[in-house]
Amino acid sequence: MEVKKFIENYKEAFGEKAELPLVFWYSDRAIRQIEKIGGCFFKGLKDVRAGKIISLDANNMGCGGGKFYTGFTDMPEHVPHFVSAKEKYKQTPELVRDYIRDLDIPSATGKFLHFARLDQIEDFQLVEGILFLATPDILSGLTTWAYFDNNDREAVTALFGSGCCSVVTQTVIENRKNGKSTFIGFFDPSVRPWFESNLLSYTIPMSRFKVMYHTMKNCCLFDTPAWGKIKERINQSDLNR
Repeated sequence: MEVKKFIENYKEAFGEKAELPLVFWYSDRAIRQIEKIGGCFFKGLKDVRAGKIISLDANNMGCGGGKFYTGFTDMPEHVPHFVSAKEKYKQTPELVRDYIRDLDIPSATGKFLHFARLDQIEDFQLVEGILFLATPDILSGLTTWAYFDNNDREAVTALFGSGCCSVVTQTVIENRKNGKSTFIGFFDPSVRPWFESNLLSYTIPMSRFKVMYHTMKNCCLFDTPAWGKIKERINQSDLNR
């Protein structure tokens, strides 16, 4: 798999206006340490989308849930009550505890979690997953591509979870079990203020991307009238509106 080749294919499939996806991975060495981010660490993805790499750890993440869902810490004691009573995302703290127990969040495999735009890395060697910030039209193409060679009911999923859980936790779990599911996210009201109103997240674990990389040019994204109309609309639209 070649990063430059995939970028060429992605731009050919979706057009020049389509934003390049982001990637994330763990390692023990910081690439670009940043100031502490108060609240949701997805605020930092503004820099990543602009072409900068960020290195996150337990010290520069201000959100306890973010540290937990990315595997850097154990669950803070206040989380079940906070998610239930303050955020009102689950009816009771017990439901939160049950959810987290069943999720079985893996520990971080390095001291830092890095995010980078795809054109800022040289290869896919350490990547856990690829994150697309997708409009409805782009999401249509991505999910149809994912369904191309996979009839499983969980080929594309939309699970409950915080932004960091939907993007990082679910993807890491799937990647480490060599799974085939992909994940739509950013339904969490707490993460949505940091992104445009017309974007959702779509994450492909590297275990799945290794196959999808080779199916892309055979699916509907190339040489079909229906997708050609959508691609034209994508490139005539203001994606940041």
